[in-house]
Amino acid sequence: MDFSPTKLLYYDHMFLLQSSATLLSFFKGDDGRRALILDSTIFHPQGGGQPSDTGFITISESDIKFIVQDVRSKDGVVFHFGVVEDSNEELESKLEKGKEVSLQVDESRRKLNSRLHSAGHLLDICMQNVGLGNLEPGKGYHFPDGKIMWFAKRPFVEYKGVVPQNELQGKQRKLELDANALISRGGKVTATVLPYAEAVELCGGCLPDYIPQVVDILKTNVSALTTMQSSNPRILKFGNNPGCPCGGTHVSDISEIISMKMLLKFGRRRE
Repeated sequence: MDFSPTKLLYYDHMFLLQSSATLLSFFKGDDGRRALILDSTIFHPQGGGQPSDTGFITISESDIKFIVQDVRSKDGVVFHFGVVEDSNEELESKLEKGKEVSLQVDESRRKLNSRLHSAGHLLDICMQNVGLGNLEPGKGYHFPDGKIMWFAKRPFVEYKGVVPQNELQGKQRKLELDANALISRGGKVTATVLPYAEAVELCGGCLPDYIPQVVDILKTNVSALTTMQSSNPRILKFGNNPGCPCGGTHVSDISEIISMKMLLKFGRRRE
């Protein structure tokens, strides 16, 4: 299948829960799951440590309802996996290319996922505030049900580096106090797509290596030509703190995180 990248409406409208789109394809995947591909979506696909949205998609001028159970992205194309409610061959035959559809994201799940994801980013800020900015952020896991680690089953963020064992308890206490103080104080949360140079400035003078400075753009006139263009990262901003690149969904205000409980644990150094 050859599709153009799906337009991600939540990139510019992070709190949008309803939208309309055009159906491009309905098919059964190799794993047996049925999937819809649309020209645009407000559903956040699983990625960046954040689980996917769920919800439903209805087909205009029909009683067809597609229950979205999982959302994934591959090569820029978003796949909405799920089932047709009260499915039968006649209903599924109406899922034709070009049909207008309405999208509805599950609001409670989106809000919970956004709170957990935002909490992970707030932790990054607090790490700087309490003198642990020398540690390198690793992967984050922002799922509500957590993940079974060597110490607990809960959402987490990994950091690489060394902290003296005798400082562990004190740093944990300072992190928790700082995080909850920031939550109590509140502050607007925004996500903006910016030219690379502006993104660098907003993020304190540098961006992670995984954010490219330029990207290849394929232009077709008489023949196909590839040109280089400045990348446009999406930058997340928590109040007056430095920004950071992020493609996920978040709360609209830091206070919506409500509260945070910290547990610092060390893993073994991998050689």
